[in-house]
Amino acid sequence: MTETMTELDRIICGDCLTVMREMPDESVDLIVTSPPYNLLKTSGHSRVNGVSRKWKNEMLGYTNHDDCMEHSDYIKWQRECLTEMLRIVKNNGAIFYNHKWRVQNGLMQDRNDIVGGFPVRQIIIWQRAGGLNFSDSYFLPSYEVIYMIAKPKFKLIPKANHYSDVWKIHQEKNSTHPCPFPVALPERIIGSTDAQVILDPFVGSGTTAVAAKRLNRRYIGIDLSPNYCEMAEARLNGTTVGMYSLFETG
Repeated sequence: MTETMTELDRIICGDCLTVMREMPDESVDLIVTSPPYNLLKTSGHSRVNGVSRKWKNEMLGYTNHDDCMEHSDYIKWQRECLTEMLRIVKNNGAIFYNHKWRVQNGLMQDRNDIVGGFPVRQIIIWQRAGGLNFSDSYFLPSYEVIYMIAKPKFKLIPKANHYSDVWKIHQEKNSTHPCPFPVALPERIIGSTDAQVILDPFVGSGTTAVAAKRLNRRYIGIDLSPNYCEMAEARLNGTTVGMYSLFETG
């Protein structure tokens, strides 16, 4: 593994699978992440020239990733990513994997095709405020799910188990990233553990790293997009890029 990849408190610009495959076994304490959801390959999100028809002029894609993979390819990719995450997290660690259940061709995608076979200990419901629904075939989705994929010796710190498994945390609104975390979400996860080294292999605008820094933990962030890596670095340095600042609360 290269020197850059061994350093802590760094944002690494690159493909997360490539980077993680060079990381040693059990080299991080906790992983908190939310991958691209493959939104543009789900019902109602057809796209012309990178713009979703349903979302008018709003760009839904990520930079350097079009979020429109064939479903089978997407599942394979995410399972490969989770396999590497499970290898590099310590035996007393866990992966908190945020995703969204969606309707495709009239049927629920519950993501079991991604997480099936991995040691899922709990599903946390993240109830976020607001949202839009362009379909008249189901009610407005107002939550996402966080899969706690835990190694055998993983435990929460004392009293953290008093939180319920439904978290009412408002989503980030002032965002130049298509699917940002609110800082409060990774803060609650990280703050509920004694983990010291936190990895986010889809770090995006850097929210997980910001939460780790606020809690005096070490972080490693990986992202394919140079734009998002720059944004994350700026937030961590307390400066602004676009609409972000380290001191935003989400």
